[in-house]
Amino acid sequence: MLRVIAYDIANPKRLRRVAKVCESFGARVQLSVFECWLDGERFDALVDGLRAEIDPEKDQIVFYTLDPQNAKRRKGIGARQTFTERTGACLVL
Repeated sequence: MLRVIAYDIANPKRLRRVAKVCESFGARVQLSVFECWLDGERFDALVDGLRAEIDPEKDQIVFYTLDPQNAKRRKGIGARQTFTERTGACLVL
């Protein structure tokens, strides 16, 4: 499944740590948005890693799950377009 992660982190130090966790699971598509192709177990590991880095009173992370069919239908406009594709076991930008 394609997982889209968007976050709003109040503290710059936590922000860098959250981005680093996300980078280890997927690709940045905007400043605070990542796309990650993850099965259930890897997704749980991502959520656990992020939960350990945030202050739940001040920070927010949202997760969207798209099945492969809907993931193919995403569109974008503007200068920075980065879409990821699932090809076998690889992540292609």
